[in-house]
Amino acid sequence: VAGFGSLMQDVLWCFSQVKGTIDIGVTEADIISTVEFNHTGELLATGDKGGRVVIFQREQESKNQPHRRGEYNVYSTFQSHEPEFDYLKSLEIEEKINKIRWLPQQNAAYFLLSTNDKTVKLWKVSERDKRPEGYNLKDEDGRLRDPSMITMLRVPVLRPTDLMVEATPRRVFANAHTYHINSISVNSDYETYMSADDLRINLWNFEITNQSFNIVDIKPANMEELTEVITAAEFHPHHCNTFVYSSSKGTIRLCDMRTAALCDRHAKFFEEPEDPSNRSFFSEIISSISDVKFSHSGRYIMTRDYLTVKVWDLNMENRPIETYQVHDYLRSKLCSLYENDCIFDKFECVWNGSDSVIMTGSYNNFFRMFDRNTKRDVTLEASRENSKPRAILKPRKVCVGGKRRKDEISVDSLDFSKKILHTAWHPSENIIAVAATNNLYIFQDKVN
Repeated sequence: VAGFGSLMQDVLWCFSQVKGTIDIGVTEADIISTVEFNHTGELLATGDKGGRVVIFQREQESKNQPHRRGEYNVYSTFQSHEPEFDYLKSLEIEEKINKIRWLPQQNAAYFLLSTNDKTVKLWKVSERDKRPEGYNLKDEDGRLRDPSMITMLRVPVLRPTDLMVEATPRRVFANAHTYHINSISVNSDYETYMSADDLRINLWNFEITNQSFNIVDIKPANMEELTEVITAAEFHPHHCNTFVYSSSKGTIRLCDMRTAALCDRHAKFFEEPEDPSNRSFFSEIISSISDVKFSHSGRYIMTRDYLTVKVWDLNMENRPIETYQVHDYLRSKLCSLYENDCIFDKFECVWNGSDSVIMTGSYNNFFRMFDRNTKRDVTLEASRENSKPRAILKPRKVCVGGKRRKDEISVDSLDFSKKILHTAWHPSENIIAVAATNNLYIFQDKVN
């Protein structure tokens, strides 16, 4: 994997399905709501507010251009969820895809989980380039033949046909969540997964759709006593008994399923004491954790709140070992961000393949990268202006006050409607996917 220095100096080049960005649409339904690479990085899945899943496949390297690595093109598109209506609660259930999680590939087919607010589905994505012909009881169009006209026995044969990619739902896991699902995570045993909503976490077996096991329940007897909600949850990458979940109070709980059936009592509790000098009306809101991710090694946990990304060591609960300011220049703007509801935006964060660099999004289509070893950071922009294939991305800087330089942008001119909430990093290479509203940008480090 190329070093992060090349990401900052050579920066990145961008390519897409055609010659530019992948523009998935312009309506509310086309806004991308999740992005996820599979375990090999050969496939990239996106989900949108319209309930669609679009899968991109990496093209093979060209022998004529060995220096140019494969690009991602559309592989399959299917409707994962439809809008529903809960008549008992008079509640509309959106089709928006909240999360996508891939299962490791075991055979020629691919499997992924997708979820909206209430229902998780397991999808099988497979290829078909042959079709059977020569049935005895059916003609070539599939219609039943008159048995009296059948005078001889035929042996069906497989004929080559155009490649077709089919997505079929294999399991539907429904009716287990009263509140909105915010996270799904596949266990390292690959037999179970968990789904988390605001107050509960359920454990599912892939083979059982009508029953789940409740492993966390923080709902108080009296809802007026509710002080926090679950915001994100994830299994440990190697230990199938361990998982973490974060809360709106800025805390992280590590749970061990071996200690008790119901993991209401945590094994470890991670919380950073608040600095009284920074206390304000917005303190509780901006301390809410919007995403939690284990490192690939399983040694660290990364969390994202409104203004910072923090890295925690599993062996140290009282404070994070690293804190990175994502957009500290917004502290003076918290009042206006509260009024336009931006302060409630839920930004995600991701590790690179070696856990040495972390990435997260910001406003104005900016996204940030932090090198944990050199402590260097960079701000890059995903925009249509620099979306030409192999275009070089220039680092951006935000000017807080005083005289603004030519290459800087004033904090007052940031566009808060352009936000990068969802990002993904290739598991082994410096290739990233960035969702900017209804556009998907794919970047990789410059090839010398």
